[in-house]
Amino acid sequence: MSKPVRVVVADDQNISRGFFEMYVRSAVNYTLSAGLRTAQEAVEYLDSNVADLLILDIMMQEGVDGLTAAGQIKKSHPEVKIILTTSASETSWEQKAKAMGVESFWYKEYDNRSLIDLMDRTVVGESVYPSDKPEVKFGKIKRGDLTERELDVLRELTASLTNEEIAERLHISPNTVKRHIQNIMVKTGFSNRLELAMNAKSLGLVVSEKDRKRDG
Repeated sequence: MSKPVRVVVADDQNISRGFFEMYVRSAVNYTLSAGLRTAQEAVEYLDSNVADLLILDIMMQEGVDGLTAAGQIKKSHPEVKIILTTSASETSWEQKAKAMGVESFWYKEYDNRSLIDLMDRTVVGESVYPSDKPEVKFGKIKRGDLTERELDVLRELTASLTNEEIAERLHISPNTVKRHIQNIMVKTGFSNRLELAMNAKSLGLVVSEKDRKRDG
């Protein structure tokens, strides 16, 4: 890399954004072009400025979420390489990011890989995604002990949907939804659906589309 790689950071958490900015400033061959508070600011910045790499958080308190913004940026500026980051353990975002052409994905709390290593590999053309799913303790079990369908049901449950509404969204019967919820409670040891949903939400175990796009 002959010229410094121009990096934009967008994260609405001051501590997290400061961490990313510090890493970029201290890294050889990188220069911080902008540190932004929202994903929408990243979209607007890249429409009028040149950058090589964007480090973008998915969950935002206001405006468009990072995943949606990444899709917009990839359509308008496909040359900009993107690393999506999140402190949640929501794994469904990985496939969505890949489908959009996002180069790399990094779990803040669960990834053992160095961010600098991820940046280095991304800017030279690699697409770097986690090889293992985040292992989060959830009641008496770990995240990996739940099936993908159970995670689907749990994700909708965190949006305060009824069994009938969850069934409609997932194209299954309300009885099937009820059975999945009961199975999850048996596995985890949580006593009711509210406790189940609240713990899943607070851990970032799954995040509903409603919550991800709450202001977008």
